[in-house]
Amino acid sequence: MYVDRKPSMDLEDIRETMIERLNSNQNFNSIEYFDNLLKFVELNHIYASALEEVSTKLKILDDEFQVIHKHNPIHHMERRVKNNRSLLSKLERKKLPVTVESAKENIYDIAGMRVICNYIEDIYVLEKLLLKQEDIKLLKRKDYIKNPKENGYRSLHIVISVPVFLSKKTAHTPVEIQIRTIGMDMWASLEHKMRYKNTKKDTDAYMNLLQECAFEISNVENKMQDMHNDIEG
Repeated sequence: MYVDRKPSMDLEDIRETMIERLNSNQNFNSIEYFDNLLKFVELNHIYASALEEVSTKLKILDDEFQVIHKHNPIHHMERRVKNNRSLLSKLERKKLPVTVESAKENIYDIAGMRVICNYIEDIYVLEKLLLKQEDIKLLKRKDYIKNPKENGYRSLHIVISVPVFLSKKTAHTPVEIQIRTIGMDMWASLEHKMRYKNTKKDTDAYMNLLQECAFEISNVENKMQDMHNDIEG
């Protein structure tokens, strides 16, 4: 199962972004900017297609596991293409040119995917099988499971390049994939809410509690992994 967090092409977002730019800059070249936005729409389509490619690959692997091992490593998948307003803002925040070329060269999370697994070992099995495929190239890797962040965050992050076969060219497109367990995902969702949506004054107390939860979730998941291995073995 997969969930699209955003539509692949948000025309309303483009319209609102245009209006904001026109209202905030009297010397703004609307024709040039509109032309640039159309290029971003095309870019959006390519990255959405890259997500489709990766989703299909992972679904095939998950289905094969069920046939051979009677086990589905993937609980569910979520995917999203960063909307144009967010992408443009990120380019400006990094003081980069607001162009498609600049986005391609510097922003690796335009296409983002979250793969939620049932067990810890499933994470590394999926990574290994995906990277074995001839058309997949690993660009970046950060293992926050073996080396958790200070606040307790755990997840495996990889950025891969996948070919998207278009009518006139092949676009080798980066996709950021976060692979984690159900427990890790539950923790990360709550941590995000604490960090960005909590208006209470005792944020530090909550964050300390979250660190404890991260430790406890890790212990529980390791025990469940051992039980799963014993049953399957």
